[in-house]
Amino acid sequence: MTVPATTAPRPAADSAPSDLLRTSLRIDGWSTAVFGVVMLVGGGWLSGPLGLPTTWSVPFGIAMLGGAAALALIAGYPRIPSRLAVTVVVGNTLSCVAMLLLTFTGVLSLTGLGTAFMMVGALVVAVFGELELIGLRRSRSVVPAS
Repeated sequence: MTVPATTAPRPAADSAPSDLLRTSLRIDGWSTAVFGVVMLVGGGWLSGPLGLPTTWSVPFGIAMLGGAAALALIAGYPRIPSRLAVTVVVGNTLSCVAMLLLTFTGVLSLTGLGTAFMMVGALVVAVFGELELIGLRRSRSVVPAS
């Protein structure tokens, strides 16, 4: 007696994001929020050791909190739209490039510690972008079974 093999259909790409994508978005959101609070609350204190003017740290902090809220909203969708995930990856890429440009163009008079701080920040943003890109690719590879 032969039993027919049955397989459950796999969800379409936008309906089943990979765990990596959702988890990366959530952790990115939380770390962005923490960074934003540090920049807002500690901007004056960090100005001397980093060489980052308070007039820059406050807008950075506010922007980070806005970005954190957006990441939390996207991660909370039952189905993460691919276009939003792509927007996050592009945003992280642009943030990484901007941090490197601010570090090495002389726009800011960063200290050695400030240069290291910005480079580590750019690296962290790049890692989140890469993890989210991998998670997005995994989500897109989930296709209905025929």
